[in-house]
Amino acid sequence: MSRPSDPHAESVGDLEAYKEQYEQKSTWKGRIWDTFDRPPLERKLLFKVDAVILTFASLGYFIKNLDQTNTNTAFLSGMKEDLNMYGNELVTSTSIWTVGYVIGQIPSNLLLTRVEPRWVIPALELGWGLATLGSYAVKSYKSLYALRFLVGLFESGFYPGIHYLLGSWYTPAEIGKRAMIFWLAGSLGQMFSGFLQSAAYNHLSGVHGLAGWRWLFIIDAIITLPIALFGFVFFPPLPLQGKKTWWLSDEEFELAQTRLKRVGRAGKQPWTRAKLKGLLLSWHTYFLPILYVIWNNQWPQSAMGYWLKSFNVKKNPPVPGKTFSVSQINVLPLPQTAIFIFVALAFAWLSDGLFRGRRWPFVYIGAVYSLIIAAVMRSFPLYRNIKATQAMYYISQIGQGAGPLILTFINELCSNDTEKRALLVAAANDLAYVVQAVAPNFVWKTTEFPQAKKGWTWSLALNIALIFWMTAILLLVRRDQRKAFNEGINSPEDNVSEQYDVKASDSDDESQDRSPHLPVLEQSQNHTLH
Repeated sequence: MSRPSDPHAESVGDLEAYKEQYEQKSTWKGRIWDTFDRPPLERKLLFKVDAVILTFASLGYFIKNLDQTNTNTAFLSGMKEDLNMYGNELVTSTSIWTVGYVIGQIPSNLLLTRVEPRWVIPALELGWGLATLGSYAVKSYKSLYALRFLVGLFESGFYPGIHYLLGSWYTPAEIGKRAMIFWLAGSLGQMFSGFLQSAAYNHLSGVHGLAGWRWLFIIDAIITLPIALFGFVFFPPLPLQGKKTWWLSDEEFELAQTRLKRVGRAGKQPWTRAKLKGLLLSWHTYFLPILYVIWNNQWPQSAMGYWLKSFNVKKNPPVPGKTFSVSQINVLPLPQTAIFIFVALAFAWLSDGLFRGRRWPFVYIGAVYSLIIAAVMRSFPLYRNIKATQAMYYISQIGQGAGPLILTFINELCSNDTEKRALLVAAANDLAYVVQAVAPNFVWKTTEFPQAKKGWTWSLALNIALIFWMTAILLLVRRDQRKAFNEGINSPEDNVSEQYDVKASDSDDESQDRSPHLPVLEQSQNHTLH
C-alpha cells in the first residue's frame, strides 16, 4: 500500500531520514511501549506528551476517585456519629453527588472544544479540591450535602474530558494502552482511600482538636490542589486548536498536528444548523453512547467479600467451624483485582499492537466470557468447595477490560468532527452513570448477596445485548464504508489504517492492508471506516 503524501511532513526535520525510520518494522521493544519504534523527533514528542498529559491524567483520576470515595470511608470512621447520620443521610449525600456529576459532563466536554484544556481541566480539579477541603469543617450533614454536590459537579468533566483529550493527541497505535492506564489509575484511588483513612484515624485523630475523619478530607485536598496548580502551568492546548504550548518546539508542534491530520482528526468547527441536523440524524448519536451504557452496567458487583463474611454468621453458618477474620475478608479479594488489571492491560496492548488498533474484538471477547461467568454463577454451589468458589471469584472479572477501548472506539469513529466526538464521549459516560446509579438498587440488592442470582441474570442479559449492539454498530459502519467507497471518498479511518499499518505492521505483504477496527471487506472494498 502506498503511503499518502503529506505536505506538512516537509517541515519535520530531515524528511527522508524521518520516513526511513518511520517505516521500519516493529521491534520487541516497540511492542512493549510504542515510542521505542519511532523516529527520534516523534519519540521525543511522545515522551513529553506522556510525561505531561498521561501523568497528569492518571494522577488526577487517582485523586478524583480518592475524593469521590472519601465520604464513605469517613462515614465508617466517626463522621456518622459526629454529624448524626443515623438515617439515610449517607445515601442521600451520594445521590446529591450524582446529580452534580450528571449535570456537568456534557457541558464540560463541549467547553473543551472551545477553551484551552489547561483552563478547563485544572480548574475542575481545583474546584473539587477546594470543595473537599471545605468538607473537613462541616458541622451538619446538610452542609456536607452542598459540598458533595460541588464535588460531583467539578469531578464530572474529568473522566470524559481526559478521554476526549487522549483522542486529540494520540493515534490508533497508541491511544488504547494510554486510555487503559488512565482508567486503571482510578481503581488505585479507590483502593488507597481505605489505607489513607486508616492512617489518618490512627495517627492524626485528635491533632489540633480534629477527628481523624476530618483529617482525611484535609489530606485529600493537600494531595489534590498541587496537582491542579501543576495543570495550569503544564497542561497544553490541543494541537489542532493551533496554539503551541511552551514545552514543545516548533518542529514537535508541527509533528503533533501532522500525526492527527494523518488519522483524520478534525479541529473545531462552527455550530451551524446543518451541523446540528447532521448530529441529530447520525446513527452515531444514538448507537455509540448506548454501547458504553450496556458495557458499564453489565459489570457484576463483587460478591466475594459478602461470601467471605457469610461464613461468620452466628446462626446456621454455611460451613460450621469455618470463619474468616476481618483482615482476610479485606485481603482475600485482592487477587481478583490484580488478575483483572493484568488482563485489562493485555487487552489494551493487544488492541494497539497485534490487533492494529481494532477495539471491537475485545468487546466480543469480554462479553462472551462474562456471559459464561454469569450463567455459571447464577447457580454455582458457593459452599460445596471453598477453594473452587474462591477461584471462580478470582476469574469472574477477567472480561471487564473493554470500557476504555469503547470510549477510544467512539473517539476514533468520530474523528472528523471534534464537537461530535466530545459530545458522544461525554454522553456515553453520563448515561452509563445514570443507569448505574439506579439499576443496582433493583438487581444487585445487598440482601441477596452472596448468591445474587438476580444480579448475575442481569449481567447475563446485558452481555447478550452487548454482543447484538456491537454487531449492529459494525453493520452500520460497514454500510458507511460501502457508501464512501461507491462515492470515491477516502474516510478518516482510511488514513487511520494506512498510518497504523506503516508503523506497526509486521507483514511485508502490502496487499494485506487491514482496517484497525473492522472485519476485512472484500479486497475491492478495502477503504474502511472505524
